[in-house]
Amino acid sequence: MAALAAGPDHLFNLRNNFYLGAYQAAINSSDLPNLSPDEAVERDCLVFRSYIALGSYQLVINEIDSSAATPLQAVKLLALYLSGPDYKVRPSKISRASNCLAFLIRKCELEIGKCVCVQESAISNLKELLADPAIGNNPILRMVAGTVFMHEQDYNEALKYTHAGGNLELDALNVQIFIKMHRAEFAERKLKEMQKIDEDHTLTQLATAWQNLAVGGSKIQEAYLIFQDFSEKSQVTTLILNGKAVCCIHMGNFDEAETLLLEALNKASDAKDPETLANLVVCCLHLGKLPSRFLSQLRLAHPEHVLVKRAAAAEESFDRAVQSVA
Repeated sequence: MAALAAGPDHLFNLRNNFYLGAYQAAINSSDLPNLSPDEAVERDCLVFRSYIALGSYQLVINEIDSSAATPLQAVKLLALYLSGPDYKVRPSKISRASNCLAFLIRKCELEIGKCVCVQESAISNLKELLADPAIGNNPILRMVAGTVFMHEQDYNEALKYTHAGGNLELDALNVQIFIKMHRAEFAERKLKEMQKIDEDHTLTQLATAWQNLAVGGSKIQEAYLIFQDFSEKSQVTTLILNGKAVCCIHMGNFDEAETLLLEALNKASDAKDPETLANLVVCCLHLGKLPSRFLSQLRLAHPEHVLVKRAAAAEESFDRAVQSVA
C-alpha cells in the first residue's frame, strides 16, 4: 500500500537511461510534465550529469547559476573538477550573499581563472561544502564527493562520504570503490544490502555484474549474461558493450571482444571514450595486433588515464634498461 500511495515514478525511464549510459536519450526524454519541485531538481541533476558524461562540462558550468538548488550546485562542482584546463571563467555575480554554496562555487571559479589547479581548487571547495552541517549530508553532494575522490584514487576519503549510503546510487558507488580497493568481500557485503532493498533494480544488477567480474572464475559468465540481458531489453550503449567486452576478454574470447569494442567506439559521441580505447589496446595485444592507434588516441584525449600512465612508466623502464647495457 505504501508503494501505491507514493504514486507513479515519473523519472524511472530517465534514471534507467542515465544508469545504462544512454546519456543523449536521457537528455532527449527529460521534458516531463507534472513533476514536483523535488522531482524537477532530480530531473535537472540527471540531465546535467548526462551532459557531464558526454564531456559537455562548459555547458553545465554556464547553465547552473548561483540561485540553483544545492544538488545542482554540487553537479556544477563536479563539472568544474572534470573540466580541467578547458574551463573558462565567465563573469557572474552571486544573487544572494547568504548563499554559502554559491559563494564557494564562485570562489572556485575565480581561483581557476587565476590559473590555480582546477582539481585542487574544486576539491578544496568541495571539502568546505561537506563540512557545512546545513548541506553536508545532501545525497547528491556526497555522491559528487565519492566520485571526485574515487577519481583522485583517495578511496578512504571517498568512503567517508558514501559509506552511510542513503540510496541505491550511493550504495552502487560504494561497490565500485571497494572493487577498486581490491576488497571484494566488502563489495559483496554492500551488494547484499542492495539486493535486500531491490534485487531487480538496474543499479543492483550492474553492481552484481561488477562484483562478478571482480571475483572472476565462473562468475564471469554470470556477469556476461547480465550485460546481455540489458542489451536485449534496453538501448545498446557504450557502457553495456564495454561490459560484455570485458567479460569476453576475461573468458579469452578476444575476437568477440574486439567486435563489441569497435561497435562501442562507433557509438561514442566523439569516438574518444576512454574505457573503450583502453579495452581495445588490451584486446589488440592479446590478438597480436598493433595497439598503437588506439593508445595514441587515448594519450591525446585522456593523458591521465591509468593505462597511459602505466605505458609511459613501462617505456621509461625499458629505456633505462637499454641505457644500462649500452
